[in-house]
Amino acid sequence: MAEENKAFVDEINKALAKSEGITLKELLFSYRGTPYPVTVCSTETFQALENLEARRDDMVLVSYPKCGVNWLIQILNDLIFTTIQGKPVSTELPFIECGDPDKYQVSKKNLLQRMKQILSPRILATHLNYDFLPKSIFKNKAKILVLFRNRKDTAVSFFHFHNNVPNIPSYSSWDEFFSEFMNGKAEQIQSVADRATFQAVKNKAQETYGAVGTVLFRKGIVGDWKNLFTEAQNQEMDAKFKACLEGTKLGAKLKYDVYCKT
Repeated sequence: MAEENKAFVDEINKALAKSEGITLKELLFSYRGTPYPVTVCSTETFQALENLEARRDDMVLVSYPKCGVNWLIQILNDLIFTTIQGKPVSTELPFIECGDPDKYQVSKKNLLQRMKQILSPRILATHLNYDFLPKSIFKNKAKILVLFRNRKDTAVSFFHFHNNVPNIPSYSSWDEFFSEFMNGKAEQIQSVADRATFQAVKNKAQETYGAVGTVLFRKGIVGDWKNLFTEAQNQEMDAKFKACLEGTKLGAKLKYDVYCKT
C-alpha cells in the first residue's frame, strides 16, 4: 500500500473497528432530525464543522450516499495529480462531516487547523443537506458539484454496501431495507479517462480505501435496481417521486420517466 494512503486507510479501519458488535439500532444517531452513523460522525464534529473556512478553489462534492461520489473523488484526485505533479494526498477523510472534531479546531497539539494544512485545491465531499453546510462554502463561493443517480439503483447499491461492509450490522432482507429507505432511515484527458473507468477504479479500490474498497465499488452499472425491486416497491417509489418532485425544476432535470422507470 502506498505510504501516502496509509493514514487515510487507517481512518477507515478505525471506523470499521467501531462497528464491531453493535446492532443496527445502535449504528445510527440523530442530529437535527437526520440519522448518521456513529462510526464516522459525532455531535462534536458537526458542531466544530462550522469552523471550516472554505476556499474559493475548493471543490465541494454533494450527493446522497451511494451516488458515485467516491468514484468522482478518484477521478478528480487523478486530474489534480496530472496537473500538479507530486501533490501530496490528504490524509483526512474526504467527507467534511466525518472524522474527529479536532480537524476543525486549534489545540495545543495542533496549532493550526488540520483542514488548513491541506494544500489547494481541496476536494471536500459531503452527504449533508443544504441547510447543514458550513456557511463559508457559500460566502467564499467554493465550487459545488451536486451528483444525482437513479434513486432505485441508489437504493440497491446502498443495500449491498450496508450488508457487505465488514463489521457493520446487516439488514435481514431487501424488503426490510426498502421499507426503511422509503421512510428516510437509510442513510453514503485520455490518460485520466483510461484510469477513470469503473473497472480501473475498482481494481485499485483495496489499495486506495483498504478493506472497504471492494465494497464501495461493486458494479457501477445502470438498472441494477430491477434485480431486487418488486413491482409493488417499484410503484411505491414512483409514487414517492411524483408526490415529492414531479412538476419541479429539479424533477425535470432528473428525467425520471426516461431513466428511472421500466
